[in-house]
Amino acid sequence: MAIKAYKPNTNAQRGMTTQDFDGITTKKPLKSLTVIKKGSVGRNNQGRITTRHRSAGARKYYRMVNFSLPAGTSAKVEHIEYDPNRSARIARIVDEQGNYHYILAAKGMKPGRKIVAAEEGAITVGNRLQLKNIPNGTVLHAVELQPGKGAQLARSAGTGVQLVAKEGDWAQLRLPSGEVRLVHVDCMASIGAIGNEQHQNIQWGKAGRTRHRGIRPTVHGKAMNPADHPMGGGEGKTGPGRIPRTPWGQVAIGLKTRKRKTTSKFIVRTRHQAKRRK
Repeated sequence: MAIKAYKPNTNAQRGMTTQDFDGITTKKPLKSLTVIKKGSVGRNNQGRITTRHRSAGARKYYRMVNFSLPAGTSAKVEHIEYDPNRSARIARIVDEQGNYHYILAAKGMKPGRKIVAAEEGAITVGNRLQLKNIPNGTVLHAVELQPGKGAQLARSAGTGVQLVAKEGDWAQLRLPSGEVRLVHVDCMASIGAIGNEQHQNIQWGKAGRTRHRGIRPTVHGKAMNPADHPMGGGEGKTGPGRIPRTPWGQVAIGLKTRKRKTTSKFIVRTRHQAKRRK
């Protein structure tokens, strides 16, 4: 995917870029695989804001992506589609029984390609296999963390994890952050990296495009009044003068928030250790 620049007809369009949709082969999604998406706009079931700076954004339907394509499935890619709910492209596939599915589109996937989901098979882009039958060094996406639970790792545009080694019942995967993690060899993974890798280089250009994405304006805490934020107030452009905090007084930077210590045993090398080694 390439990046297209707008002509600077207005000040807002100067420097603005957008995605190249040449790889998309159809405009309308399959009606049977779409549902109405009602935005929560950052509120919980009591109506209280739990995530700030969220709005409804542009209206869109949710595409029901199949993250756990069952083993024994053989299908053909019909179309590559745009998904407004994620950064990656999705592929519409039809299996031998005539059932349609949406899956994440890998880099280089095009209509007409045949893919299989099985315990073992050919190491080609799009095929979904068990980790124990994939050679070391292969780049993967849509990786399961628990057998049969469905893909949880490497699902956004341009991402991919590398199978580093296998020992016994466990495989070592290197994540994009540099972290090396253990995953059971019976877990399924798709071959190749996710497409649409230039998504992160888009320049949104103006506030309106960001509002369409469902993101409201954000204000620095030090720009507020002391009654509105712990870091507010001060004469002129002063720094926080204290540890950066949230509007509710919680430490914002440097506080360790990892609470699920039970999964720490699966991390061979953290992303921080990987950065220090570089």
